Amino acid sequence: MITASEVRLGKSGPSVFPIALGCMGMGAGSWYGVSDEAESIATIHEALERGVNVLDTGDFYGMGKNELLVGKALRRRRDKALLSVKFGALRGPNGEILGHDARPATTKNALAHSLSRLGVDHIDIYRPSRLDPNVPIEETVGAIADMVKAGYVRYIGLSEVGEETIRRAAAVHPICDLQIEYALVSRGAEVGVIPALRELGVAMTAYGVLSRGLLTGAKPSGEGDYRAHMPRFSAGNAERNQPLVDALARLATEKGVSPAQLAIAWVRAKGAAQGVTIVPTLGSRTRKQLVEALSSLDVSLDASEVAELEAAVPASEVAGARYPEVHMAMLDSERSQERRPAPSSSDASNGQGR
Repeated sequence: MITASEVRLGKSGPSVFPIALGCMGMGAGSWYGVSDEAESIATIHEALERGVNVLDTGDFYGMGKNELLVGKALRRRRDKALLSVKFGALRGPNGEILGHDARPATTKNALAHSLSRLGVDHIDIYRPSRLDPNVPIEETVGAIADMVKAGYVRYIGLSEVGEETIRRAAAVHPICDLQIEYALVSRGAEVGVIPALRELGVAMTAYGVLSRGLLTGAKPSGEGDYRAHMPRFSAGNAERNQPLVDALARLATEKGVSPAQLAIAWVRAKGAAQGVTIVPTLGSRTRKQLVEALSSLDVSLDASEVAELEAAVPASEVAGARYPEVHMAMLDSERSQERRPAPSSSDASNGQGR
């Protein structure tokens, strides 16, 4: 069994295992296609036994079915887990994303239903899945803060927002972490978000660390695998991205590790280098995938290895955005980058602005 020292989830948050388990791909209604519920529950149990304590879900994953699965897995194990729950995404009967609603009343209503589906009396970290453009972040965070005072929530987090929103939210209530995509080929957070996190003492729970399997050579498969609609997996872009996949595989072989382990190790090394606690959130759907992900904790990278990896897999060369255009337009984190001045050549050489 791998042993690892816990890290603090921001200056105001709890102590956590250095890797979190993302549950979005588990169970019925998974966005990655067919998933075996028994294996999903066994994977959650294995993670808890190995010390992983943050389980991430959302009330809109599988139209609530994901929370039901996580709740089932946590029976008689609630004391081992810290539940991180996102809310606010609106979905139609056909599964489409209709927008986001983070009004105070909606926030409290969503929390009530999550508590019921999960079968718990409190949620450890509660966060809006996206910024609702029609609701000031102060109102949403204020509503969650009411729930903290009432004992239904322990900590407040954010997801996919830019530095201005982070500052405004933190002025209302301490924020423990920001959930945002961060990977070798998704480095936009380095421009303004990570400096703001460092300044405010907020941690990052990074998702998409493997770029949804792109970096490990995974391909969309089966009915319901939403990656088939993701720009980086489209036919033309997949071909253009293959050299990046091959480069990562080559360096991983040279180091005697898997591409997944190397990509995860890079994220953790970047957190240390930038003075921000980064906890990779891995969507392991099987026990085999989980063991490989946790083995990355035994992989360390020095500054020269980080630089070599970034040169071989430059984020500037990835083809395709990380979401379809309509979903990219919903990301406050992306709008924040658009408002910033273009990086200078010296910034680019330092890996900023990629």
